[in-house]
Amino acid sequence: MSDLPVLLWESLRDTALALVPIVALLALFQLAVLRRPLPRLRELVVGLGMVVLGMTLFLTGLGQALFPLGRLMAEQLTESVPVDGGVAWSDYAWVYAFGAAIGFATTIAEPALIAVALKAEDVSGGTIGAWGLRIAVAVGVAIGIGLGCFRIVTGTPLAAYVVVGYLLVLLQASRAPRPILALAFDTGGVTTSTVTVPLVAALGLGLASTIPGRSPLVDGFGLIAFASMVPMMTVMAYAGLGSARSRSSRRPARPAPHPRDHQEV
Repeated sequence: MSDLPVLLWESLRDTALALVPIVALLALFQLAVLRRPLPRLRELVVGLGMVVLGMTLFLTGLGQALFPLGRLMAEQLTESVPVDGGVAWSDYAWVYAFGAAIGFATTIAEPALIAVALKAEDVSGGTIGAWGLRIAVAVGVAIGIGLGCFRIVTGTPLAAYVVVGYLLVLLQASRAPRPILALAFDTGGVTTSTVTVPLVAALGLGLASTIPGRSPLVDGFGLIAFASMVPMMTVMAYAGLGSARSRSSRRPARPAPHPRDHQEV
């Protein structure tokens, strides 16, 4: 706890330095290219200060809480697994289930996904439901994280999963409804945001560091790739099911036979 002021100061300094190029670029275009003064300068300065303060607290919280928590969870889930006979993927069933559950829960709470889902519902006139889209994405992240944990346990190469996965994505994209295609690819990106990434990355690193023969650098990373790839599949599948349901509801009902058709001539 005594190191907390030092950590806060280092995080504040790094955050401010990271934001300097963005602020300088926006100010340069506003003043030199558009040749207009900065509007509401006082509000801009106050908002920028809030951004710096929020990012400082968030990054410090990641290092002090979420990353150690993810590592601790992975250690506790794997400590009862016997290692004398080597690594058996079936011994880690609870790890896959926990990874899927944490992926689903963090995605449902992801602010970026909430914003995209609400905007998609608004611009589609209610055709795309915000909750349905969020659940479809969360299910995809859950499947992806569970599959990523399986990859870490088995030590299989990440490239094989990524190549096969994106081939399936391209196959689905060739058959998916065009209005949903761009949204499906965007929802794959919003899953890699502030809530999902820290816990998922910490889980992967902790899992790789506790399994014999696994390297945190080689095997610990890659879970975020699954969290981005599989939701595209589930969103396109969700859209395909919705499109098929709407077509069946618009299909005209078959007329009932007239009583005269059954009369004998």
